Amino acid sequence: MKIGFLINPVAGMGGKVALKGTDGEDILRRAIELGAVPEAEKRAWSALAIFREAASDHHLYAPAGEMGGKILSENGLKPEIVFDPIQKTTADDTKRAVSLMLEAGAEVIVFAGGDGTARDICSVVGETVPVIGIPAGVKIHSAVYAKRPKDAGMMVKNILQGKVNRFVLAEVMDLDEDAFRNNIVRAQLYGYMKVPDDREFMQDRKSGSLSSDDSERLDIAAYVIKNMREDEIYLIGSGSTTYSIKENLNAEGTLLGVDAAVNRAIAGKDMTEKEIRGALSGFEKEKRHLVITVIGGQGHIFGRGNQQLSPDVIRMIPRENIMVIANASKMSALFGKSLIADTGDPVLDEELKGYFPVITGFGKKIMARVE
Repeated sequence: MKIGFLINPVAGMGGKVALKGTDGEDILRRAIELGAVPEAEKRAWSALAIFREAASDHHLYAPAGEMGGKILSENGLKPEIVFDPIQKTTADDTKRAVSLMLEAGAEVIVFAGGDGTARDICSVVGETVPVIGIPAGVKIHSAVYAKRPKDAGMMVKNILQGKVNRFVLAEVMDLDEDAFRNNIVRAQLYGYMKVPDDREFMQDRKSGSLSSDDSERLDIAAYVIKNMREDEIYLIGSGSTTYSIKENLNAEGTLLGVDAAVNRAIAGKDMTEKEIRGALSGFEKEKRHLVITVIGGQGHIFGRGNQQLSPDVIRMIPRENIMVIANASKMSALFGKSLIADTGDPVLDEELKGYFPVITGFGKKIMARVE
């Protein structure tokens, strides 16, 4: 089988520094100035570790260097290089690489990136050949990605071993990043790509909130605020459910960032990973709390839009002080599927497995399994 493989080297760099993405040269430059480092290769490596043995008997195509060729060679594979990109890769490089792979006869495209990467690939591939996305971006609304890098690895391995026979069309969605940074969620459908029909390893598209959920969100917010302890710090993650908490603290918090609250008042807004670690260090471990919500339709609690909550940050907070909140309709829409921790650290993901109480209303909780 002929497999195309590529990495968007800058995907995900804006996450830890609270930039909500890295689309555009100015934002990428700002991310680097804030100390952002590449993340995509690490996540691609996690997937490749699972399918590299199965890939050894197949023909691989990749761009040179950081866009794919380097990591394949380091894993003992010998890809055919389709072209050598310039040092600062662009969306045009992604499109060119995929076009050349298709010309060479690639039957499947495997890529690491975010929604912007999927959008670029979709503009070339369309519905012609199957794709598998390794999640490496900040915002991942598109349904062409696996749940985690290791799930992408399993999916590619299954294809290489001839175990995948059914494919479906999945949505390619992307957000307006400028609006996203200003607390406005404006998503657009850019097309469809063919993906394996597999609910075990592939993620669903993100679903939005309903106006009918407003009263439940207010009840959840009231319950969380009522139970906040004095002189302890509460990190409040991104999302509309958590935003209700920030609104009810009578402060202008951020809808799509991580804020901090102390004594029922906002003490930090839209914080970077570095700022969060600094804020937490001022409190004893048992006085550190984290409030997060569930990504609708997907089930992620870490690794989607909240990369500021890095493995280092999560380890600073006792597991019992991690509070998951979600309205009942959001949980019901998961149809019993497990919640997902995709922190970027496989060891931490394992440590987070098990059951968490999920607050669904004022004094209402259900138990949900994290996988």
